[in-house]
Amino acid sequence: MIEILDVSKSYNDATFAVKNLNLTIPNGEIFGFLGPNGAGKSTTIKMMTGIHSVDSGSILINGMNIEKQPLEVKKIFGYVPDSPDMFLRLKGIEYLNFMGDMYEVPSSIRQERIRALAERFDLYGVLNDQIQSYSHGMRQKIIMIGVLLHEPEVWILDEPLTGLDPKSAFLLKQMMREHADKGKTVFFSTHVLEVAEKLCDRVGIINKGHLQFCGNLQEMREHFKSDESLEKMFLEMTDNA
Repeated sequence: MIEILDVSKSYNDATFAVKNLNLTIPNGEIFGFLGPNGAGKSTTIKMMTGIHSVDSGSILINGMNIEKQPLEVKKIFGYVPDSPDMFLRLKGIEYLNFMGDMYEVPSSIRQERIRALAERFDLYGVLNDQIQSYSHGMRQKIIMIGVLLHEPEVWILDEPLTGLDPKSAFLLKQMMREHADKGKTVFFSTHVLEVAEKLCDRVGIINKGHLQFCGNLQEMREHFKSDESLEKMFLEMTDNA
């Protein structure tokens, strides 16, 4: 469960990247976070993961405050950033073992999880290659495997489908659904509105740091008194804001 309680963040004490944001994402839900570039999506995610501090308000993950209990909270979520270009000089297997060490995944369990995940993502044959030799999509997949290695209860994914081939994108969406169906939480940002429309239980739309809407697609249609697609309603909402 994720609780974002009256959270604000500004970078120059004048312009707010996020203003008075309130969101609750219960267990068992895939929540899509939508908004145009610069709307506040990545800032919100970086506050959720402890990368950025919160100016005011609080963020709780499974009841624990990210700022007051950072180590405890970071053990229970998995975070995929919006850029996979990191640890490029490591081999894939070195990166995964590093992640296993960080999250104290026992060696016997770790090797089986690495094998299973790498085979699912079609990366098993290149684990001994340096990450810098990987394509963007392959880098995205190795980061995803590292995130899932400790089987986190909460997934926080920033544009996770960017650069993935169709097979891997389908697999990730399937895994997100499986994770939520186990009673766990998936929070992800995306620009791909069609994906959000088909995959998410609810969506939140943020624009210029303010939450414009939160609910499911039917609630949005009732709000707009419209049978339009999510894309058309999203564009209307963000254009008018």
